[in-house]
Amino acid sequence: MENFDDIRPYYDSEIPAAMSRIAVSEAFPLISTWIYPNRNLEEIREMVRGFKKIQDFQFEVMVQVNRQVIERTMTDFSYSGLENIAVDKPYLYVSNHRDIMLDASLLQYILFKLGRDTSEITFGANLMSPGLVTDIGKSNKMFRVERAGSGNIRDFYVKSKHLSDYIRHAVVDLQHSVWIAQRNGRTKDGNDKTDQGIIKMFGMSLPEDKIKGLSDLHILPVSISYEWESCDILKAIELYESRHGKYIKKPGEDLTSILTGITQPKGKVHIAFCKEITEVELRKYENCTCNEFHKKVAQLLDERIHAAYVLTPNNYIAHDLRYGQTKYVEYYTEEQKQIFLNYMSQLEKYDTAETDVLRDIFLGIYANPVDNK
Repeated sequence: MENFDDIRPYYDSEIPAAMSRIAVSEAFPLISTWIYPNRNLEEIREMVRGFKKIQDFQFEVMVQVNRQVIERTMTDFSYSGLENIAVDKPYLYVSNHRDIMLDASLLQYILFKLGRDTSEITFGANLMSPGLVTDIGKSNKMFRVERAGSGNIRDFYVKSKHLSDYIRHAVVDLQHSVWIAQRNGRTKDGNDKTDQGIIKMFGMSLPEDKIKGLSDLHILPVSISYEWESCDILKAIELYESRHGKYIKKPGEDLTSILTGITQPKGKVHIAFCKEITEVELRKYENCTCNEFHKKVAQLLDERIHAAYVLTPNNYIAHDLRYGQTKYVEYYTEEQKQIFLNYMSQLEKYDTAETDVLRDIFLGIYANPVDNK
């Protein structure tokens, strides 16, 4: 069996040592205060040191994290499509990706509430820096994913094949579900599109049979909708600054996005489990070239994710504002529109002569889901 030690999550046997490191980390007091606001620090530290398994960490810490996020930052958290997930079947959950941490974390919380086993979670290598973040991530069933970059193409191919082999090992051999985003990185403009390269990667572990290569994985699209988009102001500024060249992230920017996503008010949040991509559906594309096959499957995921969106007044307001119309005026009130405009006025703090361009980018984040649905 291939060795996956370079990317896999921790085994239960590695949890006690990881918990000891987490308990003495510099950030532990701050994290503990946020998760357990009414508990004694040393009591929390001893609890963490006592964890022996991944399940202990997830149920005692990550469940509490999600509860705090829902209670403090959401007006409503809902989910649908439970009829599409079987109790005794592992899935490859392919989700649109709006928030670095919460998209996957909230899914795990739903699985916990349903009494199901939580899934393994892909985690970008750019985020998995040595130390506390890695210990927390790998204790939460996260495994490492390399992103395409300016490196050697052959090296990236090898890493993609290695990732594909691991996903197949997790789902088929270990019978573990896996969560992965539909593309590299978060959607910044609200226009969720599955990267056909992701579909190609899934099949690399069984190249001799493209249908079985995907059907074995039980691909299930997941659609997540936020009333207030995670890091929307930050995303708009990044897209604005990216127009004339490659955007260079500032030191600590990923951590800022994670913390902003956790603490920012989100309003209503909904997660929809869509119907699985079945072997019968994949057979329809059997005679396509490999490239066309990957494209068709990606489009099928997009159709299901877009159809499952739960749109809010913000989406309709942004669409009308962006196109100077009142097409969707029946979906929002004047008060809701004013709240949205007041919120959008934060963009005025950003020093630019092209305020209209920045404003249009921001509105697109909310308006594009309307067009897609």
